[in-house]
Amino acid sequence: MAKSLGPVKRKFMPWTDPNSVPFIRFEKITKRFGDFVAVNDLTLDIYEKEFFSLLGPSGCGKTTLMRMLAGFEEPTEGRILLQGKDISGVPPYKRPTNMMFQSYALFPHMTVEKNVAFGLEQDKLPKSEIDGRVQEMLKLVKLEQFAKRKPSQLSGGQRQRVALARSLAKRPKVLLLDEPLGALDRKLREETQFELMDIQHTLGLTFLIVTHDQEEAMTVSDRIAVMDKGIIMQIATPAEIYEAPNSRYVADFIGDINIFEARVTGKEGSLVTIDSGGLSVRVDQPECPAVAGNDVAFAIRPEKVRISLDAPADPGFNSVNGEVFDIGYLGDFSVFLVKMEDGRVMRAAQANVSRLVDRPITFGDKVWLTWPADAGIVLTR
Repeated sequence: MAKSLGPVKRKFMPWTDPNSVPFIRFEKITKRFGDFVAVNDLTLDIYEKEFFSLLGPSGCGKTTLMRMLAGFEEPTEGRILLQGKDISGVPPYKRPTNMMFQSYALFPHMTVEKNVAFGLEQDKLPKSEIDGRVQEMLKLVKLEQFAKRKPSQLSGGQRQRVALARSLAKRPKVLLLDEPLGALDRKLREETQFELMDIQHTLGLTFLIVTHDQEEAMTVSDRIAVMDKGIIMQIATPAEIYEAPNSRYVADFIGDINIFEARVTGKEGSLVTIDSGGLSVRVDQPECPAVAGNDVAFAIRPEKVRISLDAPADPGFNSVNGEVFDIGYLGDFSVFLVKMEDGRVMRAAQANVSRLVDRPITFGDKVWLTWPADAGIVLTR
């Protein structure tokens, strides 16, 4: 099978091997609540030791899908297989899964170590084994010195780690994380994302995370399923989702992007020529299904658009002039909103690689936007 597009975090791509057997399989799953269809005829394979994300807006069905795997909901139709066995009807406490909730749900009257030990005590494990497991988990999340504290004496990030340690203490085969970092501030959330990845790799467990945070999903995931209205729009690695979205919906949902309606005017090999209201574009896109006459969309990320005060040597394809009417300064880069002559707006992002420039581009400047043929993508749906 084709090699995955872009970088991967590790040499781990079982989904590219036709002989790989899924660890978890959602098979033609439908879930209805009365007349409302939360999940609609969905099939999804997740592999052992994979860090998999369900990404989408509120109400798209991602949490319902996770709750069905955990056993808190049962499918209306279809079945869920774990290691090849149908787990329909198996109660949550008998499934080899554990769920970490967004609220953490820590017991306020218990110490950190007692919170971590709770599930093990419910399973009536020997005290020596419980003590050893608790110490192992606290060391894993770097909270050994906080063992005797109560949750109210911890920061938000520390409470999150206690909840993670408690979820891992029973050594589940699958850890389910429902918006686990939503309550943390941005800096702590970013730090914790990398900690989660390290822990998942160390333990070799399968992690399934539900999130609406695109950056979070892009950072931690081996693969992402983008969902909308109970169906999966695309399943791919973070790089593939970002660089090669399969639809307007995915392109618009992931990151910032310029999207213009267009029509294909020609095609020669991998080079597709399109027209968008007088804007002439050439896109180098192998295996593009569009043909001359098709209505399509042209999409390009702002960071792939070069902005300059100088006109290009050949202002033909893949170039347009306009006026800067707004600028967003974000520290590491700046976003320029450029109004073209026909009134449409294109965004261009520029990295702030130096502190000072002789002639910075500013409000009201007449500028040129250019991009290479392989920078954009033609979307057929």
